[in-house]
Amino acid sequence: ELPDNLKALFRPCAMMVPDYALIGEISLMSFGFKNARPLARKMVATFKLCSEQLSAQDHYDYGMRAVKSVITAAGNLKRDFPEDDEEILLLRGLMDVNVPKFLAHDLPLFEGIISDLFPGSSKPEADYKDLMASLDQSCADLGIQPVPAFINKVIQMYEMTLVRHGLMLVGPTGGGKTMNYRALSTAMTRLAKAGSDTYKKVKYVVLNPKSITMGQLYG
Repeated sequence: ELPDNLKALFRPCAMMVPDYALIGEISLMSFGFKNARPLARKMVATFKLCSEQLSAQDHYDYGMRAVKSVITAAGNLKRDFPEDDEEILLLRGLMDVNVPKFLAHDLPLFEGIISDLFPGSSKPEADYKDLMASLDQSCADLGIQPVPAFINKVIQMYEMTLVRHGLMLVGPTGGGKTMNYRALSTAMTRLAKAGSDTYKKVKYVVLNPKSITMGQLYG
């Protein structure tokens, strides 16, 4: 509570919470979804239930940025598979964007929310046979084992790069963060050199964050 003499120096302004369902509906329609309204409501309900039931973590985000990422993911899938069931495309978008960031104990809760909102639907497996084969070769070159948990995380990181401008790999020391991006970059570069149109050459630069200021690092 500010004192009255200080309040007089400020101009009052009104703010409102954006209507995520309306924004989602219009965005989904712009990507060509015919059943946009109920799908947008389901997406908003998913994030609302997640914010209420899942644990509180610094990196969990259920705001406009998360909504936009899901819409972008679903829109990319709609472009690639225009004749597929739109509900399944949104389900894939929700799973692809959210599953990578959830902790292990929150995943069963999230899967429960998804099964309630999308009864009888299940996420189809994406076809990454060529990337998987290249990842096996990359793991051999790096001297690490291509265990399923590691390969899943690499695939999740690849899917994240398709829908987000920037991301963070978070985990304990020795958790596989560095090997994750190294394996993905060498695998994608190998496929690009082999003539793949889907995967591009990857160049990464490693910076010591303490060598530059926060402003230079984050803008």
